[in-house]
Amino acid sequence: MDYSAQTHYSDPGVHAALFDALPSDIPGLTAVIRNLVIHYRGGGIEFTGDRYEEINHRWVEAMLTTDQNRNGTPLATPREPFDRIVGCCRDYTLLTVSALRHKGIPARSQIGFSNYFAEGFNHDHVVAEYWNGERWVMVDAQLEPGPPWLFDPQDMTPGFFRSAAEVWLGYRAGELDGDAFGVDPSLPIRGGWFIRNYVFFQLAHLQGDELLLWDSWGAMSDNLDGDLDLTDQIATLLVASDNGNTAATDELAARYATDPQLHPAGQVLQLSPANHPPVTIDLKTRTVAV
Repeated sequence: MDYSAQTHYSDPGVHAALFDALPSDIPGLTAVIRNLVIHYRGGGIEFTGDRYEEINHRWVEAMLTTDQNRNGTPLATPREPFDRIVGCCRDYTLLTVSALRHKGIPARSQIGFSNYFAEGFNHDHVVAEYWNGERWVMVDAQLEPGPPWLFDPQDMTPGFFRSAAEVWLGYRAGELDGDAFGVDPSLPIRGGWFIRNYVFFQLAHLQGDELLLWDSWGAMSDNLDGDLDLTDQIATLLVASDNGNTAATDELAARYATDPQLHPAGQVLQLSPANHPPVTIDLKTRTVAV
């Protein structure tokens, strides 16, 4: 896959020119992204109604439309926290990836778990990676550099974030406690089934389907019943691909394109935390499926 090209999700569409003035350096760019997005759970403001619905912005073009309708100024112009786009880690990452791709820099989102938001627990998380000409550099665009972080969010040290595939293989080997991985230690949305689903999220994002973290399709399930061989295979290939194995990368692309268990096939079930019944989204028309 060409990670310097926009996907349907990262494409800024009619707002592409807004990216022209943005800095190419990571410190400058991520500062702008933090000016655009506020986390729906961790931003210190409780949003309701249509504002809460902003967490379901699936496409960068839709995010920027919301921002411009509300603010109507260049993206680097300071926004008050209440006026930012309500989103989550996926949105900080996707906007960063979109801006980098706009400048011809290969970039992608990586799905997994971070160990730096709570002691003894690993929150589900999405970070960006960009190719600096020699290696993939991992960036957590959501974080302001400096204390309290024990690492540089703009060039992350290995170990603070682990991909879903890494965690799944560790869980299957009995080396990791599945209950220590999930949305929040206070919620039951965690454990082996949750890690398993995130393996499929990781695959989808790396194949250019940068879906919402509350989407569901194909092989996803809220339990671990049945054959887990498919998850084991995909996780093994993902780890190998991340380590530079081009044969594994090619096999993942081929399997994703042909296996309906892996690919959303034009529709996803959206299980939004915005307190609505699940709805089926047609990814081609960008509307609720009838």
